Amino acid sequence: MKRLWLLCACAWLLAGCAMSRSVPAEPLAESDPARFVVVTLRNETAPSMPRAGSTVRGYEPPPSYSLAPATRANAKAVATAHGLREIAAWPIGLLGIHCIVYELPVGADRDATLERLRRDSRVETAQPYQAFSTLTSDTGVVATSDPYRPLQRNLDTMDVAGAHLWSRGEGVRVAIIDTGVDASHPDLAGRVFKQDNFVDGSKGGRDRHGTAVAGVIAAVENNSQGIVGIAPAARLYAMRACWPEPRDDARAVCSTLTLAKAIAAAIEARIDIVNLSLTGPADPLLTRLVEVGLRRGVVFVGATPPNGNGNVFPTGIPGVIGVDASGAKSSADSVLFAPASEVLTLVPDGRYDFLSGSSLAAASVSGGIALLLARDRNLRAENARDLLARSSRKVATSQGEAASVNLCAAMAALMHQAECKE
Repeated sequence: MKRLWLLCACAWLLAGCAMSRSVPAEPLAESDPARFVVVTLRNETAPSMPRAGSTVRGYEPPPSYSLAPATRANAKAVATAHGLREIAAWPIGLLGIHCIVYELPVGADRDATLERLRRDSRVETAQPYQAFSTLTSDTGVVATSDPYRPLQRNLDTMDVAGAHLWSRGEGVRVAIIDTGVDASHPDLAGRVFKQDNFVDGSKGGRDRHGTAVAGVIAAVENNSQGIVGIAPAARLYAMRACWPEPRDDARAVCSTLTLAKAIAAAIEARIDIVNLSLTGPADPLLTRLVEVGLRRGVVFVGATPPNGNGNVFPTGIPGVIGVDASGAKSSADSVLFAPASEVLTLVPDGRYDFLSGSSLAAASVSGGIALLLARDRNLRAENARDLLARSSRKVATSQGEAASVNLCAAMAALMHQAECKE
């Protein structure tokens, strides 16, 4: 009996180790990103993986941690040779590589370590482990539970009501790579078709920023409460890759690893539009994944940072549609503009609030593109961006006259109509 108990205990511990390996907790949540590096190794001899990595619960059945023996040995050898400690690892089937987050020794020079890693023949790439942030601020105005469509001035500015005469985004799949989304909010009932958590492996999430972005894109219409989304018939896929900042839950932080997992999952799920209401430094691994998605026809929409240059993620990647707040000064000719000041949207626990920031402008354009894709499934990202740019209009803002997308005008152009329907 004692022998049997020991065997069961060992099996339980091994199962626990396998789960912790396949669903690693986010190592950056309480740590300085400068302590970590991201290394990729070629993993071409490993079995092909039908889903995103070794990944988070939610894809059934969860695939085993697929890794070629030679790659596993190289990962250990690289750690030993450079004095590193493996924190998390994940094979990215889309790129045929094994991605590893290593922790640097105390006092080590990260740049010097990266240079040595890049000269190591076993290493495919080596880069900093980077942090990214969302672009929303809380205005401090709290609403009640009454119907608030008349307060959605952002929808009037973009003439969403006119666009709805043609489309409501029926069937278009939109991935929100962000913090968690409160799918239990009454104004998201039936809109969130799948939730995944790439931060800690738990189910769902009820975070402020992701819920606000989801509300702008697809809040339920005609339910006699709350607000209406720009594409209320779109299908939302909530992919939690960010976590709230402790001092400001309207803002959030993400990492190279969590974003890579979420982007790969979105591509493999054949998502139509990926909304990235966040920004950070240019990142080689994330760029490679986005480029794979673009070649497969995925539309990526990103928020433009305040006074940011072009060398940022995600909007610095050619083909990603960058969006800024109406009235903002942008040096890039390709940037679209949408309302982003005191936008009424959803927050967790069935509540509503006014938020501001280019995160909401990006969500508005993602919703607008969902309207267009519902009527033309062959529309490419560059065509959608050009259509929205050509149909943009000058609108009045608190800073004076500024450009904004006009979704009714864009729909009219797509449908080859001379003007919006009345």
